[in-house]
Amino acid sequence: MGRYAASATSTAGSSTLPIAALVGSTSCRPKIIEIGCSNTSSTTAVSIAVRRITTAGTPGTGLTESPEAGTNDVAAIATAFNTYSSTGPTLSDELRRATLGPLAGIVWTFSGEGLVIPTTANAGVALIPTGTGQACDFWFVWDE
Repeated sequence: MGRYAASATSTAGSSTLPIAALVGSTSCRPKIIEIGCSNTSSTTAVSIAVRRITTAGTPGTGLTESPEAGTNDVAAIATAFNTYSSTGPTLSDELRRATLGPLAGIVWTFSGEGLVIPTTANAGVALIPTGTGQACDFWFVWDE
């Protein structure tokens, strides 16, 4: 089992377009260990939710998934994406929510089994604004 991480700075997103997502596959059951999000605005707060997604939508740029143990791990199967562009995924359960003040952040950690993404095509976990979007720095850490 390898541990992987991906991070980036998003664009604003919206209540239907995630600012970021980690998506598994039918051959991978990622277990999220940590999700971080920090507001890049020095003047405006943003409310962000962690939600499950069940369809692909139109994700933004695929990110580089880096093994945390070094270069000897095999390539990650799960894919991290930046801000969705035109068609949002189907949103499911809301798992966490936080309002981030200007230049504030949060780290959600998931103990035990972690936050598990099922082995279903296009299943994943997304960071999505609950109101007006805002650019944020974000990261995912997961095992697979």
